[in-house]
Formats: sequence, C-alpha cells, structure tokens
Amino acid sequence: MASIFTKIIQGEIPSYKIAENDKFFAFLDIFPQSKGHTLVVPKQEVDKLFDLDEKTYQELMLFSRQVALAIAEAIPCDRVGVSVIGLEVPHAHVHLIPINTIGDMDISRKKLSFAPEEFEVIAQAIRDAYE
Repeated sequence: MASIFTKIIQGEIPSYKIAENDKFFAFLDIFPQSKGHTLVVPKQEVDKLFDLDEKTYQELMLFSRQVALAIAEAIPCDRVGVSVIGLEVPHAHVHLIPINTIGDMDISRKKLSFAPEEFEVIAQAIRDAYE
C-alpha cells in the first residue's frame, strides 16, 4: 500500500509543495515545529533513509540543501535544522526546520497550527527563494 507521502507526491492528497524534480519532492509539514518546517522525500518509496542506494542518498541531501537555503532566505531564523527520525511515516524523509534555539528541534513539543492561507503564503515565500 502506498505511503501517505507517495499519495502526496502523486497528487492524491493535497500539499503545500515547495520544490520537485524527477526524484524528490519537498512540501510543508502540516504539523510543523516552526514556521517553514519542510519535509523532503524521495519519490521512490523506501522505508528507511539508509536503505536508499548511495547515489540517491547523496542526491537527496543535495536537494535538501537547496531547499534549506531557500527556507533560510524566506523564513527569519538563526539556522535550518535537519532531522531524520523515520518513525512517523514508513517513507524516508528529511525534516528541515527553521530554528532559533535547540528547543525548536524538540519534536515532542506542541505543534504549530496555521490557516490554509498562511500555509500558502509560507510555501510561496520559500518557492520564490528557491527559484
């Protein structure tokens, strides 16, 4: 059965897309740790990040870097934190989280909530910086 991320990639579930190429897809996390929290996923459905072949893994990290640079330009933050947990969805993914303190990376904290219009404004700002 397809993961929720595969369904997002295929357009079966709506998302706030940030960037996409033939191998990877980046979109806003709808349960964000901070404004601009973005997920980057390979289109290939692989459960664990380190199960990706080496070339795909390296390309995923390069794509994530490009997205992180756009986030840093679009969202006021001290850094863009990177996290790979992999327990939430059985599809490899990288969290890119705008942070100002170490506590901003604590995934056990209460998630933020935004109206759809605000998610779209955030996504557009990052897309503009990405282009």
